[in-house]
Amino acid sequence: MSTNIKDIPTLRFKDFSAQWQLRELKDFTKINQGLQIAISERFTENVEDSYFYITNEFLRKGAKKNYFIKNPPQSVICNENDLLMTRTGNTGQVVTGVQGAFHNNFFRIKFDSTCEKWFLYYFLTSHRTQHTILKLAGTSTIPDLNHGDFYKIKINIPEFREQQKIATFLSAIDEKIQQLTRKKELLEQYKKGVMQQLFSGKLRFKPENGKTYPKWEEKRLGDVCDCMDNLRKPLNDSQRQAMQGTIPYWGANKVMDYVNDYLFDETLVLLAEDGGNFNEYETRPIANLSRGKCWVNNHTHVLKGKKNLSNEFLFYSLVHKNITGFVSGGTRAKLNKSEMLKIPIGYPLYEEQQKIANYLSSLDTKIESVATQITKSQTFKKGLLQQMFV
Repeated sequence: MSTNIKDIPTLRFKDFSAQWQLRELKDFTKINQGLQIAISERFTENVEDSYFYITNEFLRKGAKKNYFIKNPPQSVICNENDLLMTRTGNTGQVVTGVQGAFHNNFFRIKFDSTCEKWFLYYFLTSHRTQHTILKLAGTSTIPDLNHGDFYKIKINIPEFREQQKIATFLSAIDEKIQQLTRKKELLEQYKKGVMQQLFSGKLRFKPENGKTYPKWEEKRLGDVCDCMDNLRKPLNDSQRQAMQGTIPYWGANKVMDYVNDYLFDETLVLLAEDGGNFNEYETRPIANLSRGKCWVNNHTHVLKGKKNLSNEFLFYSLVHKNITGFVSGGTRAKLNKSEMLKIPIGYPLYEEQQKIANYLSSLDTKIESVATQITKSQTFKKGLLQQMFV
């Protein structure tokens, strides 16, 4: 066993003063690799006496398909207390809290009584360790971490009680991040439901006198918007590099860069022309709202509402609208200007437009506030990991 003494970390709980030990993972862990099961032997539903089959697909957010297998060897069955780590592909991802049989792409990590599970988890997921793991896995098309290289990873480890203290503290931060993430998801779900009801006419705002606003008309974009595509101007990488600044440079779906000059200085709606998220309109935006100075390239249409159309209302009318019927096919779907101008939208009185836009904007503000809290908490955690592990 390696027992080299190592300097203490820069951030430490005051109750502890003992030195940390520099060890290798081989000193107190044991790993075994999973089993690759042919697709023909997998089930897509949980049949009798089957085990959930843990594959790399399971780690992908929004995974659409899970597999189950029968009669796996005991050596590849894990429970919710085990640590699993991907050894190939997206190497270094660590997961726990899952029960089943694990694929050949995973290591199951067992450890002795000198190591606290969550301390080891946070060590493995720290930026420094992740960098080491990826370096050891190699630079081939599919990185692959072997047993020997895993065991050679060095860890500075304190006494067990201090491991527990560190793990409990970091777990509390993770719990806060999870709570904030859930809050954001619920707000997004609520906003989606409200938008569906508002733009289907099932939910209506009322004027101050308590009466009812008139029925919505249907208008085409060409009738109620000015299209300013002729003012767009693309910039290549070298041009943008020479113009670095703070003004957004918009592409089809997002801000691509920041420059020191602008083409527009007003509130505009930017609707993707090509490369847009047209087929994913329910979950990803196809339009953006730009306020103030901006530069726009030639991959997004530039729209401005005419006299009685609120730009904010126009944005919410389009951001998750199904316009696939107006998009031409091909390897890169495109919304031609002539077709774009034919897109219909509901057209209420300007006062009702403002009420709708203000309400949805207030929900966006809440969602953005929670997203900022998540980012700050994640940054805080990252800083702690750098200071609490040496």
